[in-house]
Amino acid sequence: MNKKINFEDSIFILEARIRMIRDLLHLDTDTGLFYTQTMNDLEFINNVMEILTAKFLENMQILDREVEADNIVETEWKYSQLLIEVSNNSSPFSASVFPQMTATISKFKKDSAKRQKLIDDAYVPTDNVATENVVTNAEITGLLGPV
Repeated sequence: MNKKINFEDSIFILEARIRMIRDLLHLDTDTGLFYTQTMNDLEFINNVMEILTAKFLENMQILDREVEADNIVETEWKYSQLLIEVSNNSSPFSASVFPQMTATISKFKKDSAKRQKLIDDAYVPTDNVATENVVTNAEITGLLGPV
């Protein structure tokens, strides 16, 4: 797996899968038919997010690093929200019907929180970076005179 990762396309596919699962939660389906595949999809998303996060953190030379960080953080947030929806009492995947789901979702939530912290620690979004004055107040006063 030494191939270069296309973050943008990978994230696009993950977000499509997240939307698909979210849609499934709102449809009237036989949950028994979809439970195993849904858990496999959640695990797949978890594993790919793990790989994307690791590749992002190990490569400081990524073009558009800020954009990619924002995309990874946003997708991670969507995934964590989906996990909350799946484990919610109103979810068609009830813990009383699928008791093993609780431990699985709990693990995915912990993994997601860990990745979010790793990226937060390694990257400060552009919106939060304090801008530095290019010209100091003393220089402005010297150029324009006292105001």
